Amino acid sequence: MILNQLEKNRSSSFEWIQAWEKELNDTGVILNEAKLLTVIRQETNPVSLSKLLTMGALSRLHHHKDDSIAAVWLDKALKLDPHNQKAREFAVQSDWKKMEELLTPLTFPSMRETDNRTAKKKTAEEYIDVCQRFLAEADDHLHELQQMIDIAAKMDNKDLLQQYEKLADLLSTSIEETGSLLKAAEEYNQSITGVFHTSTYYDDLKLHMANLEEIKQTWKQQFVQEETSAPVTENALDQLQNMIGMDLVKKRVNDFYRFLKYQKQRKEKGLQIKDELSLNMILTGNPGTGKTTLARLLAKIYHELGALPREEVIETNRSQLVGSFVGQTEENVRAIVERSIGGVLFIDEAYSLKREGQTGNDYGQAAIDTLVSLMTSSEYGGKFAVILAGYPDEMRSFLNANPGLRSRFPQSNFIHLPNYSNQELIQIAELVAAENDYFLTEEAKIEIDHRLEKERVDDTFGNARTVHNIVIDAIFKKGADNHTAGVDILDMMLLDREDFQIEKETVTVSPQEQLNQLIGLDSLKVELKTLISFVKMQQFRRSRGLPTVPIQLHAVFTGNPGTGKTTVAKIYAEFLKECGILKRGHLIVASRADFVAGYVGQTAGKTKQKIKEALGGVLFIDEAYSLISQTSGDFGKEVIDTLVDEMTKQNENLVVVLAGYPNEMNQLLESNPGLRSRFKKFFLFPDYSNEELLDIMVNYAGKFEYQLTEDAKSLLLETMDAETFIGNGRFATNLVDDMIQAQALRLMSDVVEEDLLEKVMYLEVGDVEQALGKTSGY
Repeated sequence: MILNQLEKNRSSSFEWIQAWEKELNDTGVILNEAKLLTVIRQETNPVSLSKLLTMGALSRLHHHKDDSIAAVWLDKALKLDPHNQKAREFAVQSDWKKMEELLTPLTFPSMRETDNRTAKKKTAEEYIDVCQRFLAEADDHLHELQQMIDIAAKMDNKDLLQQYEKLADLLSTSIEETGSLLKAAEEYNQSITGVFHTSTYYDDLKLHMANLEEIKQTWKQQFVQEETSAPVTENALDQLQNMIGMDLVKKRVNDFYRFLKYQKQRKEKGLQIKDELSLNMILTGNPGTGKTTLARLLAKIYHELGALPREEVIETNRSQLVGSFVGQTEENVRAIVERSIGGVLFIDEAYSLKREGQTGNDYGQAAIDTLVSLMTSSEYGGKFAVILAGYPDEMRSFLNANPGLRSRFPQSNFIHLPNYSNQELIQIAELVAAENDYFLTEEAKIEIDHRLEKERVDDTFGNARTVHNIVIDAIFKKGADNHTAGVDILDMMLLDREDFQIEKETVTVSPQEQLNQLIGLDSLKVELKTLISFVKMQQFRRSRGLPTVPIQLHAVFTGNPGTGKTTVAKIYAEFLKECGILKRGHLIVASRADFVAGYVGQTAGKTKQKIKEALGGVLFIDEAYSLISQTSGDFGKEVIDTLVDEMTKQNENLVVVLAGYPNEMNQLLESNPGLRSRFKKFFLFPDYSNEELLDIMVNYAGKFEYQLTEDAKSLLLETMDAETFIGNGRFATNLVDDMIQAQALRLMSDVVEEDLLEKVMYLEVGDVEQALGKTSGY
């Protein structure tokens, strides 16, 4: 069976080699490089592996003639199969460059006729040593050069052949001259040891030294690259086109570019242009969508078309513009503008200049007013362009609040940069890996996709920055986890799934176990388990490409205080994370005070901020009915309207749980039809029975290694049967806290330390009586 599998692999590898050889001949490249990597990793036959590496190298060289990975692969291919003629032919095109330092060992110390005998002898011996060491290896290098000449002769590459022949001639001459220098050095050394020596040997030595130096200079010149004209830099539009994604942005900028070019042509023909197109731009988008990069390209476009004399971008932000005392802000803004003359002023997160609720000590408005003034002044107006960037919603609010600034930016100059898709971000990941001489396996790409999906929770998602950090972290992890010596070069160039995997959070108790451990709530547990089973089934069907039933996850928890609503909400969040619905699975507990503000226009922002905190998890609104009020001027309705809008926008990225008394909760849902339509799951939390309350007390005390005596339990049950207490579970835990304090007072007052350990674990009747005496607050 093993033999059959090996034979099958060989056959598959042979088929791939044939297919790729044809693709290389037809197009010059192998498109499915990831599959090539997979086959390379699986191949065990050295000859076949050599062929695969050679084809991969040739494909890469088609794109970049100095590709470092291609050089490594060709070297590996030749080591695996020295008879690989194609690898040899392409390697020979660059191997001559490796010989640049071949004559460097022919470096000799200076020699002076005026030196004493001992110094001259030492120098002569060094000459002899250098010559002998060089000659010991020179013939091998000459033989290698001759092999290169033979290969180059068959390649019909006259320039390459002449290059190798020139090097061989120079090396041969240097060998001959080094031999002569060795003989002269030996004779000179002998003359020094004798009674007499003449300057003839010294002169002979100097002559051969000069000849060798001339040969070395000629050798060096062979490796000096011919001067070429300065490389043609890629224009801004081409740079934009080569960027990943951003299709709509590219079209907008293309249109803008063509219009500016058209206007330039009209000017050159002497036509009048009274209303110049504004160069000021608004770029909106989340982090890592390319706003700064696009700003730099726009500056380059303005310069290329003659709209601005410089392509420099002066980048700034609030911290550099806004001062801390009167007058400093104006000075800062003017200084930045003066630096921007002839170029572009780029203000990132521009909306931060105008903060909500800005006080008299905040000079952000002064920065805006000064900027507007300078943009329209006779001194600076039209001499620089302003590009503002930031989050879409914040920038929209910022501009609407500043009519003077808004009028300086035509609607046509608004460009929105959308989030990258996961597929586009994986392409960016491949570029980041390639810049560090790494490849991503297909399994690695799948893992990156999973990582990106988990990270993509709210508008703080970093797009290109996030994927860049993910790749860099994987490179670090690969290096840090590499404990083995002699790792194969191919393994050192691959990033695989395990390099991108992060340690999973250790879950001590599963949400199912947490639910089972809750006391009472039997019917609710069944309802919740049913819902979670339904969610898991729909997730399974979705993963198999089957139709799914819409999942309604928003819920209403009704019941009196202390019936476990918050606890169950936390378990619900963890269940949904376990199912893969929620990315974070955290619980944000909020109430009316977290949403409602005291001024018009602030409530919606406050509500959105709280929702933003809850994205990827569950937003639990306790006593939610308090959002509706009969008082005129109350802002609770604004909370509900904003909540409905955000729930629609965020879809499954946010789960909202409303909690409160049954009747009041029904009134809340009736107050807004949109709210009612989004809550289909209702969970009733009944009051605990007295027996369940006692179990809660026993469990709560047990967490801290306290035990209730049987008499204490009996007294608690009798009292609860005879009297009515409010608070449910909250009443139970608070009562235990009071019992523990009563026990501490009793024991510390009456019991000696030697007997304390025997009694410290038990809560007795007296402790219960003391605690019950304080129950008027429950």
